Amino acid sequence: MASRSLLDLSPATRARMLDFQERAGAAGLFLLVTCTLRTAQEQAALYAQGRTAPGRVVTWAKPGQSLHETGQAVDVVPMRGGVCVWGTTGADLDLWRQVGALGEAAGLEWGGRWPAKIRDYPHFQFKG
Repeated sequence: MASRSLLDLSPATRARMLDFQERAGAAGLFLLVTCTLRTAQEQAALYAQGRTAPGRVVTWAKPGQSLHETGQAVDVVPMRGGVCVWGTTGADLDLWRQVGALGEAAGLEWGGRWPAKIRDYPHFQFKG
């Protein structure tokens, strides 16, 4: 099962994620970590979703292409009133933009800036 532990991130990514969480906390935001490290097999299952397995497409990264497999990526969701905010329109999009800016300020690349076809608001990564 994919990890949610920051301890499974590379040291450089973990340091940036801790900075990100501190920045979010200072802004009055709580971020729920939904995924850090995943295996190539888990990545393959996610990639199959919406293609050869039931469900909607949730990733464009094939096994071997995701930085989750090397502990250099993390997925988060902001919480509002104890509820996960998954929406990406209106006030929810404003919240995601705030979260994205905080992650970028901590030195992480934000998937919310990727081209529309592959945009991934919860995804943050460090390629260093």
